[in-house]
Amino acid sequence: MKTAFIGLGSMGGGAALSALRAGLDVTGVDPSERARQAFGNRAVARGADLDPGQAAVVVLTVNAAQAEAALYGPEGAAQRLAPGGVVICSATMAPADAKRLAAEASSRGLLYLDAPVSGGAAAAREGRMTVMASGSDAAFAAAKPVLDAIAGKVWSLGTEPGQGAAMKVVHQLLAGVHIAAAAEAMALALRSGLDPHTVYGVVTSAAGNSWMFENRMAHVLAGDDTPLSAGDIFVKDLGLVEGMAREAALPVPLAAQALQLFVAQRALGHGGRDDAFVLRVWQALAGFALPGEPGGAEPVKPGPK
Repeated sequence: MKTAFIGLGSMGGGAALSALRAGLDVTGVDPSERARQAFGNRAVARGADLDPGQAAVVVLTVNAAQAEAALYGPEGAAQRLAPGGVVICSATMAPADAKRLAAEASSRGLLYLDAPVSGGAAAAREGRMTVMASGSDAAFAAAKPVLDAIAGKVWSLGTEPGQGAAMKVVHQLLAGVHIAAAAEAMALALRSGLDPHTVYGVVTSAAGNSWMFENRMAHVLAGDDTPLSAGDIFVKDLGLVEGMAREAALPVPLAAQALQLFVAQRALGHGGRDDAFVLRVWQALAGFALPGEPGGAEPVKPGPK
């Protein structure tokens, strides 16, 4: 099954490798030479460079504008799909954008699955992402071999594109707020003189833990701000939350506050770094040292509890 993966970042690259291991005929697409080299000799720079007759294309770009250009632009991948091929669009976007991209696919005789994903880079590499999908029965059927290869759980949210996108926006509300809360808790601990490694051990064995605290504060303890997911992603995603909530006439004060914290991370010049390091907003206010910095704790990657 000829399958293209557009976007070979931490999620897209991992998902593409999972599909390759599952036996699909995978080609990666990314304008970054570094990303293509990391994927090996099965990658091209543009969708238009794909072999014709692709049965599926999985889109793991940053936003709707990138997805639209990668699919339908002059150098897009849609022209290389076989008739009746399926677009599996996993970029995080507003529901209205998902509906618009789906309508364009339909006009070209293609199927479209609105299929945002979650789980992080590790889940992508291991083929166990969570997929929040909506689309026709035909789109689900065409996408099944790909979904089987990359997902641990596929949620079917309905027959209309846009429902998957809406679910992902709701999910990102929780994810962004949880990261911000985790950073705030660690900031208070550091400001109060507590050992951050001990704090991590206590919280991850107690009721206040969250997946985001456990995952993201591990990055802080290791002193590693390599952007597995950059703070700027949550400037975008929590902006989508605010937009969707505004259309629904629903206040989202926690999401709004979290958004401003990620905007502050960007304003400090750290928006391109790992989103766990939104913690630097509190550091700028209070002046404490993070693990690995002068005066901070020794950086250690947390081991199994």
